[in-house]
Amino acid sequence: MTTGAQSEPADFTEAVQSLHTASVRPEIEVGSIRPPQRLAPYSYALGAEVTPPDITDPALVPTDSAGSAFGRLVLLYDPAGHEAWNGTFRLVAFIQAEVEADLAADPLLPEVAWSWLAEALGVPEGATESLPPLGSDVSAVLALGGTVTSTTSVRYGDIAGPPRAHQLELRASWTSSSAALAGHLEAFCEVLASAAGLPPAGVASLSRIGPQ
Repeated sequence: MTTGAQSEPADFTEAVQSLHTASVRPEIEVGSIRPPQRLAPYSYALGAEVTPPDITDPALVPTDSAGSAFGRLVLLYDPAGHEAWNGTFRLVAFIQAEVEADLAADPLLPEVAWSWLAEALGVPEGATESLPPLGSDVSAVLALGGTVTSTTSVRYGDIAGPPRAHQLELRASWTSSSAALAGHLEAFCEVLASAAGLPPAGVASLSRIGPQ
């Protein structure tokens, strides 16, 4: 069931509205997408994509990277809760990004990528929960887990694209202790920006994107 139905619980509606109060970098476009079905009684999903700034000097564009990064963040809600979730709100994240060859060759890349997520969520190293919570108006993180994969693809023959492409994939899920989810989306977008190699920048409000 997706957001918009009259029968949706108030807690779920509040959680979806909270996501749309988040603030993210202007280079990241966020919008509602079709959520997966049958994973929970109620679900909602957002897709995010990095839009790199216009570069007029070809010399500034890396020759071994397409510079693309995207992801999705899915909200699952079960009023009855799940023992494995340790709560009623579960967030499922996926991020994929093209990375440069020197970064892809670093054997510590998976550890570094996971640290981006843990730090953004306020989870101490080696822990699965955020203590203290992310902020006074943001819920805590519980039962954090996931995987990080680094791959290299080599193109042969008549196929478009660079000879070698290096990708980083992060899959993770965690439980929110309440319906206050803006900070969770902001943390997700922070990791996406790091994976895309974006420099520090300002933010833009998501208030223009209403629930669909």
